[in-house]
Amino acid sequence: MTPFAALHHRPGRPLLLPNAWDHASAAALAEAGHAAIGTTSLGVAAAAGLPDGAAATRAETVRLARRLGRGGFLLSVDAESGFSDDPDEVAALAVELAQAGAVGINLEDGRADGTLAPAAVHAAKVAAVKAAVPELFVNARTDTYWCAQDDPEPETLRRLEAYRRAGADGVFVPGLADPAVIGRVVGALAVPLNILWTPAGPGLAELASLGVARVSLGSLLYRAALAAAVATADAVASGGPVGAVPGYAEVQALNER
Repeated sequence: MTPFAALHHRPGRPLLLPNAWDHASAAALAEAGHAAIGTTSLGVAAAAGLPDGAAATRAETVRLARRLGRGGFLLSVDAESGFSDDPDEVAALAVELAQAGAVGINLEDGRADGTLAPAAVHAAKVAAVKAAVPELFVNARTDTYWCAQDDPEPETLRRLEAYRRAGADGVFVPGLADPAVIGRVVGALAVPLNILWTPAGPGLAELASLGVARVSLGSLLYRAALAAAVATADAVASGGPVGAVPGYAEVQALNER
């Protein structure tokens, strides 16, 4: 078991995975003590002026992985749906990311039009990645709770099992926030469950008690940074107080990581 995989197998101690979008955000999180850091596809896309979830940021994603992969922390890369429906192309991407220093990859079955890819298509991608880079931790994500379905739980379980059989090391269900359902999903799985933290959902302690193995912050930090930037500009314009921010030298020092 790799060090990154081991962080998903600590009963009662889920991995809290913050998500960065550039070198400075990753370095700051590492400086704060986070041993494992993910990337956020929304943050990477928005920072480049490109749409998220539309297979438009392959180059930016690989470039960022190369920048962060030797940063002294465990790096997991959000690769949308692999930027292709061809399993061989997705496997080639996984090889590039692993060579850059990534230890994990996040692959989603949601499509830009709000539909889900066929489970067999996504499972084939997972299998291809594991065949090409066995040591890479594959976190297979299903967007069933972000698609319009009356009762997404059965389809969620069906897809998660298909991805597990294909070789996924962990599975991810963003949008799932009902504690009772989370508990049932954990009980039905033979691999670690990843949940996306949301303000309206369970806190970290409750997710830990439910058996969740990994809690991701997704695009939250990027969106919070945007909000803080606007709020700071507005505070200066109105003559209001400005909160504490890192100094110039502190930010420059992040480049030394």
